[in-house]
Amino acid sequence: MSTISRDEVARVAALARIDLRDDEVDRLAGELDVIVDSIARVREVATPDVPATSHPLPLTNVFREDVPQPALPVADVLAAAPDAQDGRFAVPQILGEE
Repeated sequence: MSTISRDEVARVAALARIDLRDDEVDRLAGELDVIVDSIARVREVATPDVPATSHPLPLTNVFREDVPQPALPVADVLAAAPDAQDGRFAVPQILGEE
C-alpha cells in the first residue's frame, strides 16, 4: 500500500521551491515509499529491551593527541607562497578597496 502519494511529493517539492518533472515526481514517490516501508519493518522488530544505537560497534577516536608544536619559520612559509609583501601573503584585491 502506498503511503506517499504523488500529490504529497508535488506539494512538498512546491513548498521547497523545487521544480520537478512528472516523471521525477513519480520516481520520488516510489523511492519514498520504499524508505517508509523499510522504517516500518524496522519498527516491527525493534523491541524495548534493545537500546537504540547509531553504530553496531563502539567508536574510538582514531586521531592523534593534539600536542602543540613549534610553528614553521615565517620565511619558510612565505618562500612557498606565489606572492608575499611585508612578511604576509599577498593576494589579489577583490573588493575594490584600498
